[in-house]
Amino acid sequence: MSTLLVKNIRTLITCDAENHIDENVSLFCRDGRIESILSGALPEADEVIDGSRCLCYPGLVNAHHHLYQIFSRNLPQVQNMELFDWLKTLYEIWKGLNEDTVYLSSLVGIGELLKHGCTTVFDHHYVFPAGAGDLIGAQAAAADKLGARMHFSRGSMDLSVKDGGLPPDSVVQTIDEIMKDSERLIQKYQDPSFGAMHRIALAPCSPFSVSADLLRESAALARKHGVRLHTHLCETRDEENYTQEHFGMRPLEYMESLGWLGPDVWFAHGIHFRTDELKRLAETGTGICHCPVSNMKLASGVARIPEMLRLGIPVGLGVDGAASNDGSNLLEEMRICYLLHRLHSSKEAPSGMDILKMATIGSARLLGREAEIGSLEPGKCADFFLIRADRLELAGALADPGAVLCTVGLNGSVDCTVVNGRITVWDGHLTGVDELVLAEKARCEVQRYLGM
Repeated sequence: MSTLLVKNIRTLITCDAENHIDENVSLFCRDGRIESILSGALPEADEVIDGSRCLCYPGLVNAHHHLYQIFSRNLPQVQNMELFDWLKTLYEIWKGLNEDTVYLSSLVGIGELLKHGCTTVFDHHYVFPAGAGDLIGAQAAAADKLGARMHFSRGSMDLSVKDGGLPPDSVVQTIDEIMKDSERLIQKYQDPSFGAMHRIALAPCSPFSVSADLLRESAALARKHGVRLHTHLCETRDEENYTQEHFGMRPLEYMESLGWLGPDVWFAHGIHFRTDELKRLAETGTGICHCPVSNMKLASGVARIPEMLRLGIPVGLGVDGAASNDGSNLLEEMRICYLLHRLHSSKEAPSGMDILKMATIGSARLLGREAEIGSLEPGKCADFFLIRADRLELAGALADPGAVLCTVGLNGSVDCTVVNGRITVWDGHLTGVDELVLAEKARCEVQRYLGM
């Protein structure tokens, strides 16, 4: 039995259904769960945090990422490319992945996410070079070391260049290999218990790098075991042209023909949907993870987020791959999301609070965990972060604490991040690793990996 008390919190932003914002309350947690939100007399606790100068928010939930890309950020040769050329160029680097690269890049990426208030990370890993080792195991080791709540994915590709796809032969696998390993990883990492620190999804890469049979068999296996399904969809016009040329269907119609719609499915990006397709997503409860920074960098387009929200489509937020974002900062993603849609949709744009909820309870819904994470309520997991309200950069900015992270933003790290009742970031620094030592190890691995 362990207890944690955050006492006398200046402002608690709950992100619950009523958007409660409470002043001068305390958060009492026992064994990784929020037991009560209190005012008045306080219980004793094993660990006490003074929240009297702090804003407290639910932990952010990152619903789409590619952690392995951390060590291929900011490469000059791809900075002005769009998706298909960008992928073909980078696959020649990514085919050199191994366990060390994935472990260290996961530590760096998850560490950056934690330092910016993210407590749950979904990673879409789909590059499995022959002989590279246990790459999902490397991710698990990194997440556990840092204390992050982790959703892995068994991604996959079975169409290489010779089959009309984009990746080289060395990173694709047969359907039998993929299904066998998917079954193994589900057994190992899918923990259905409340508050689980590990879960997994099945996530074939995209319609232009996997076969119809792989998509169909992945859906069947996922539903057999009660795990969720994820892929990229409607990210670019090139993808739209590809599915129409190869299958005679638009991307969403093609995915529906293979059983890929429903409340257990979410797609990354979802930029190029027609209005009738948005209505179909809403009817089926199929979710979308919005990745605005990546979409902007790759010139992919602007997702119709205001319309999605009005229709009731489940919408969450993700940073996407570190090589198409060049960072792993979900707080930054929130502010850019807010500004992008203000520019693009004016009065129809989501508010700052709307976007905060996309990054918390919205992303939690995509992962099927809205009953456990994404808001600060008794009975839910003790996942949250604290920001000192007396920071210079927040002076005069706290009239609307529910919106301030989107309208004003935050320079630097949060002050404290708590995951499952455990402090993972304190005074802006990771508690699970020495950041300087990790940065040096990462530098050495980048030199080896990129041949610099």
